[in-house]
Amino acid sequence: AVRAKLGSPVLFRQERPGRDGKPFTMIKFRTMLLPDPERGLVTDADRMTRLGAFLRSTSLDELPTLWNIVRGDMSLVGPRPLLVQYLGRYSPEQARRHEVKPGLTGLWQISGRSDTTYAERVRLDRFYVMSWNLWRDLRIVFLTIPAVALSRGAH
Repeated sequence: AVRAKLGSPVLFRQERPGRDGKPFTMIKFRTMLLPDPERGLVTDADRMTRLGAFLRSTSLDELPTLWNIVRGDMSLVGPRPLLVQYLGRYSPEQARRHEVKPGLTGLWQISGRSDTTYAERVRLDRFYVMSWNLWRDLRIVFLTIPAVALSRGAH
């Protein structure tokens, strides 16, 4: 569907910081048209398609990220990997998010996803790192299912 509606490449690749801030290439399905100023496709809003919005709201765009988990770059649960360019901006407390592998899902995904503020996400990530345990991870995985199925907080 991505190839038919958006063309190639089908996969979106982006450098993200992993454990200890070490960069890795995160893989997702592409959800936007490529930039094309001649066609007015400049902003993210211009480039987003109905298919892309559907893939994002259902988190189906994340399926290729499972390869990052298999490779060991990511974990199923943990803080979401943000952008590499933010690494130098973290306070020491915010940088603690890199003490663990980044995750496909985490506390802020089950706590409102995109409806949470950045400060709330940082707080939840810090709490996760400081209080990690297997039972919490299992609970997060279990609660991710309705959060994704109901598209709560998905933009």
